[in-house]
Amino acid sequence: MDTIKKDMTDYWSRRVEKFSCLRQREFVSEKHGLWLTELRQLLPRQKNLNILDIGTGTGFFAFLLAEQGHHVTGIDLTPDMIAEAQRIAQEHGFSVDFRIMDAENPSLSSHSFDVIVTRKLTWTLPDLAKAYQKWHALLKPQGILINFDADYCREKPPVLLPKHHAHQDVSTELMSEYERMKGILRLTQNPRPMWDAELLESAGFSNIKIDTGAWKRIYHTMDEFYDPTPGFVITATA
Repeated sequence: MDTIKKDMTDYWSRRVEKFSCLRQREFVSEKHGLWLTELRQLLPRQKNLNILDIGTGTGFFAFLLAEQGHHVTGIDLTPDMIAEAQRIAQEHGFSVDFRIMDAENPSLSSHSFDVIVTRKLTWTLPDLAKAYQKWHALLKPQGILINFDADYCREKPPVLLPKHHAHQDVSTELMSEYERMKGILRLTQNPRPMWDAELLESAGFSNIKIDTGAWKRIYHTMDEFYDPTPGFVITATA
């Protein structure tokens, strides 16, 4: 599955500029507070957490959490995404350790993180079972995984999209590539998030909880950040 990883990296490299602009606008919108509310409800009640943001992209979650005083490491397989995240961090004075790294095989110290967060990443991974096993090893005992995602490989085209939505600036060519990659990845996945719960349990996680209401709370208006695919947040304890 190295080919699909290369294809995914190429795809996100081509989207980085517009994606970054969208995320920066999201950061100063009402979504800033909505995402922070969701995260605060799930994070351990302590200050200065050591948090790993996997699939950080241009750093949206990383910057939200760094603002709250946590020590954040952000990793992503796409070098252009990491370069853009570093640029934004420098421009706005955020302290985040960004690194280019494969989510399925992160070269980080075992049992070193209090929390792992990730947003819309796990659907892209060809070996999610391996990823969850690796992430379990990175967490401290009783560490928490917080995964926001959706079953994008099985999403149905919306009957009607609003004037503004998250993919409005994606070219027809890139949307075709997106659909092609989903078709390949669909063969490696079972319906989610119940499949995630099974994989997490096999990887050694416990206290696994699924919340399908988070997407409605975040995407309650059809603005330029709107995601029409019903999502979930799944949490688990190492």
